[in-house]
Amino acid sequence: MSAVVPAQTPPSGLRDLNPQWSRVVRAVDDDGIERSWHVLDTGPVDAASPTLLCVHGNPTWSYLWRSVLATFGAEHRVVAVDQLDMGFSERTGTVRRLAQRVDDLDAVVDALEIDGPIVVVAHDWGGPVSLGWALRHLDRLAGVVLTNTAVTQPPGSPAPSIIRLVRSNAMLRATCVRTTGFIAGALAMANPRLSRDVWSGFLAPYQGAHRREAIATFVEDIPLEPEHPSNDALDAIADGIVSGLAGVPTLLGWGPSDPVFSDLYLHDFEQRLPHAHVHRFIGASHLVPEHPDFIPTLGRWLDGLTGDHSDDGDTPSTSTSGVRRPLWQGLEERRDDHEVAIAEFSGAGETMSFAELHRRVESLAAGLLELGVAPGDRVALMVLPGIDLASTLYACWRIGAVAVVADSGLGARGLSTAMRTATPDYLVGIPKALAAARVLRWPGEIIATSSLDKLADMGSEALAAGEVLPPGPSPDDLAAIVFTSGATGPAKGVRYLHRPAEAQCAAIMATYGITRSDKLVAAFAPFALYGPAMGIASAVPDMDVTKPATLTAEALAEAVHTLDASMVFASPAALANVCRSATSLSPERRRALRDVRLLLSAGAPVRASLLREAAELLGNAEAHTPYGMTECLPVADIELADIDAAGVGNGVCVGLPVSGVDIKIAPIDRHGVVAEELVSTTGVTGEICVAAPHRKDGYERLWATEAASSRNTGWHRTGDVGHLDDNGRLWVEGRLPHVIVTSNGVVTPVAIEQRAESVAGVDMAAAVGVGPAGVQQVVVVLSGPAANSNGLASAELTDRVRAVVEGPVAAVLTVATMPTDIRHNSKIDRPRLATWAQNVLDGGRVGSP
Repeated sequence: MSAVVPAQTPPSGLRDLNPQWSRVVRAVDDDGIERSWHVLDTGPVDAASPTLLCVHGNPTWSYLWRSVLATFGAEHRVVAVDQLDMGFSERTGTVRRLAQRVDDLDAVVDALEIDGPIVVVAHDWGGPVSLGWALRHLDRLAGVVLTNTAVTQPPGSPAPSIIRLVRSNAMLRATCVRTTGFIAGALAMANPRLSRDVWSGFLAPYQGAHRREAIATFVEDIPLEPEHPSNDALDAIADGIVSGLAGVPTLLGWGPSDPVFSDLYLHDFEQRLPHAHVHRFIGASHLVPEHPDFIPTLGRWLDGLTGDHSDDGDTPSTSTSGVRRPLWQGLEERRDDHEVAIAEFSGAGETMSFAELHRRVESLAAGLLELGVAPGDRVALMVLPGIDLASTLYACWRIGAVAVVADSGLGARGLSTAMRTATPDYLVGIPKALAAARVLRWPGEIIATSSLDKLADMGSEALAAGEVLPPGPSPDDLAAIVFTSGATGPAKGVRYLHRPAEAQCAAIMATYGITRSDKLVAAFAPFALYGPAMGIASAVPDMDVTKPATLTAEALAEAVHTLDASMVFASPAALANVCRSATSLSPERRRALRDVRLLLSAGAPVRASLLREAAELLGNAEAHTPYGMTECLPVADIELADIDAAGVGNGVCVGLPVSGVDIKIAPIDRHGVVAEELVSTTGVTGEICVAAPHRKDGYERLWATEAASSRNTGWHRTGDVGHLDDNGRLWVEGRLPHVIVTSNGVVTPVAIEQRAESVAGVDMAAAVGVGPAGVQQVVVVLSGPAANSNGLASAELTDRVRAVVEGPVAAVLTVATMPTDIRHNSKIDRPRLATWAQNVLDGGRVGSP
């Protein structure tokens, strides 16, 4: 061990570290010895404002909290402590165990003479230390913020392999003391990567082996076995927080990609602190406080803690009325009906009647109960559209299990994110999905679709023996977690309670006059799943559901003919391919399409020309485009005739709000800043906000995202930008992140894109901003016959685009293939295009976006 070395202060010039924060504090430890701690301290402020007490782990130091000090130091006293033998605090020459480190924190807090309430903010093994202090001072505790830490090794799980490896005799001193290997490993886990200056800042206190001894003893102090000297202290903390922190405001901010403190430890905290707000920073790893979203999230949480809420006071009434209609009611009403309920067009092409489907659902429900599935358990459905998917979904709903729905269009990475976010208890899947589940270690007990018949037989036997299905979930129980497409960022799990899910089904039926005589062909599986709830037959045509553009006119016509369908739902990409391939249709197939009464297209902005072409192909269908999102659908609706009547405007006219929906606008200023208040003023561009009885309950383990989207009570901020016109119709102008902030104000992309797409030979257009926000330039990117290569457009094509686009266009570029989302094949990846366009205009290698 090294000799006692007094505390130091950091050298000047460390990035983002204000030297005025730095001070040395002296206090007597529990052995009666005066010790010296280095702390970063912004100094006292209003005594009523809670002090943020920040505690680092191993092998970091108080530098980890520099952004917290810089951001919140004016409103809160922020104190970040270097634990003894760490950072620039005294090197004591002793081995300090967990219990003693809690005592040490007690001593330094007393010496700092902090007045008023305290919020502890902790990371890594600063978590147990700060929680130990918190349990001693519950009367002063205003809140707890924990990031990637632990208070126990959950039963049945091995300790992280990295820790076990480093803790071995062969590796401990080599990686922790003789070299900076352990520090480098921790810093390498940051995502995004740390800059060289920040990396140097973290290394600053650990120059020389004599200053790194505690890094090794900290690792040794992790109790992986019952006889470990710190095991009892850690167990006492783990047990104590269950009752001690009950009701104490708590934020769990997690980096799910952390190979050390994985989601396993997050779930342990969720069980101990069920009231905690949880936010998983998708993509983040171990050093969560270094993630760019951490500070805004902490700020929003602190605002809620101190009562600084953003609410315009206009809380809408979104209550439902009438007798409740459970999601399985439509199926129950047709339990003796032998008409086709579901038709499959892939594989064997089976059909199932309502009576058969009802029996199948009840048998599977009973079978799931026999298997051990309980109300509230989460069941991920990784099943292709058809009989198995529908029957399993409604069986889950019937017994109160929560359906987790994430379609394969998300890709392997997106599905992994979804599964780890939702943490299903069971996973029902086809062989391909189950293979992925095993390789990628998705949570949940596996149920193969090949075993569903056996499960249904087991349930039938139980029912025949007198078992009775439970009465079903309440309206306020969780029904489903449905993942968004991920087209505008990582896929989010949208939580739906039974009440709003039922209201959504009712809204769809009322908006489109759906009755039992209707039959639906949906080229988008989630939409088809509401068929049994509405008591109507439904089918997904023969296509690759992960690639909507694979839907052909022949496949659509076959499904319509076989089902005798009266309604068709398809994304713009699917419709476009249907129209392109329609020349091959036989007269009989064309006649089948003419029996369709209603055509719906959504998922992305729908061009009127495409909707008109599809309506002409169907012949007698009334063409509608509903507007909405996974979080609330439908919001508004418009038919083709009204689109034509609305004419050309700034964006896409999506019509009037459907019954029960309110729409307001949060104005956006010339700098791209969105207001907190909501207005109904016509012609004002801003973020579209909606209120409806079929609105989401929230986002799964994304507290900050949910808090931002619902900061006006009762409203959902959609992230879309648009305006209301004089007739109360809504116009969508684009997505909030895609707004272009020029020196003359904001420019929204959709109107530019629509005008550019009117140019002959252009199939798709995207308007993106290039340059710094505030002085961005508008660049238009095209694809189609006139734009079959990557790079600058010809002078002639550029002139034609500039002639139809209102406002200045700095450049026109072309791409052979427009990058779009996987799920709808319609939503353009504008951030990717903007990066590519910047590179092209800077003279870089053209390549593909």
